[in-house]
Amino acid sequence: MTTSAEFETRSLVSFEESFDVLLIPPVDISHLIDANTKVVTQLRLMVREALPIVRSMISEMKDRPDMLIADIFWMEACPIAAEFNMPKYLYVASNAWFAALTIHCPVLHDQIEGEYIDQAEPLEIPGCKPVRPEDVVDPMLDRNDQQYREYVKLGLEFAMGDGILINTWQDLEPVTLEAFRENESLRAVANCPVYPIGPLTRPLEPGPRTELFEWLDMQPPESVLYVSFGSAGTLSAQQITELACGLELSEHRFVWVVRPPVETGSDGSFFTFGNGSDGQPGYLPEGFATRTRNTGRIVRQWGPQMEILSHPSVGGFLTHCGWGSALESITNGVPMIAWPLYSEQRQNATMLAEELGVAIRPKVLPTKKVVEREEIEEMVRTLMEPKEENVIRAKVKQLKISGENAMEEGGSSYNMMSGFLKDVQMKLNPTNILF
Repeated sequence: MTTSAEFETRSLVSFEESFDVLLIPPVDISHLIDANTKVVTQLRLMVREALPIVRSMISEMKDRPDMLIADIFWMEACPIAAEFNMPKYLYVASNAWFAALTIHCPVLHDQIEGEYIDQAEPLEIPGCKPVRPEDVVDPMLDRNDQQYREYVKLGLEFAMGDGILINTWQDLEPVTLEAFRENESLRAVANCPVYPIGPLTRPLEPGPRTELFEWLDMQPPESVLYVSFGSAGTLSAQQITELACGLELSEHRFVWVVRPPVETGSDGSFFTFGNGSDGQPGYLPEGFATRTRNTGRIVRQWGPQMEILSHPSVGGFLTHCGWGSALESITNGVPMIAWPLYSEQRQNATMLAEELGVAIRPKVLPTKKVVEREEIEEMVRTLMEPKEENVIRAKVKQLKISGENAMEEGGSSYNMMSGFLKDVQMKLNPTNILF
């Protein structure tokens, strides 16, 4: 089994074959945070501490970059790009609906009093589908936290760039993308062109044929449910038990990437466990691995997700709804059980289940209550058991084709990328356009 760190190292080596990769030294923010400092705040503080290092690295380059493409946490680097006369662009790794909410958040900040989650009506975004209060991104859950103030600033920074690249495509989000182009209120806030250039996913990388893939090779087509909560998602001990029992009760094949439980709360403690009597992780129900040895495989900590989702025997994905995972599922034609945990995942889950129709979800958000084994069993059976008309499976396969078409020459995302490159060339050399 390959650890996450080993995979990241291997990926970095492959990147270095095509790019000059400069690693930014770690920065110390320990004097700026405490045990209650949220993730977004920590990321923003890390970026601010690293900005002088980045400026110094660019100034010392013999051949400086022609432009800056920054993700949403790095837009504070735009003044550095301006100093070196570099066009600057924002890359949103999530979807256009999330980008619209983020851009519009400073307006909501002035319009709405009290907590967003206490509002009786959905939050309106000009030209877009409204966002239910319970679906707002994590920083909007507590307006008194520094994380929220950082998020409002982040929304204002979207307008600092010369354009916004978004990992989506025209047919996936036609209404929201039209709002970015045509709605005067949203355009006034964004104040720059938007380029949907997705779906961008990690390419398949050939690897060793492990026991996991040998097992997958022996399973019937679309018969295996893949269960994973991303690189950071964790469950409570009680929820892990219910999930294990639900999978077992469903009697369907599965591959489960499992991590030790984390109990959330004011005293958020981490648990470490040994192994059970059958060699399984000690936080799983006693005998679970033995009872499911013919129908399931347990992968500890990390698994090669894209390779698993692309395998012909995989027919479903129980996912935390990180946008990268959602796109990997869609581009492989795999329907989902949406199980959002943090960040913008609740908003993603609503899009996947209600707007795109490629996922089902628990009756109550998993972050509000434990999803019990009977409901898990029902969801797995609904997704995995063949029916004459499996609407969800048909829709996700249609979107798979739509995404492929968008990326082909002449497709919507191909054309948007061409338009983006023309814009860059115009800014770099307006008298010598090569397109």
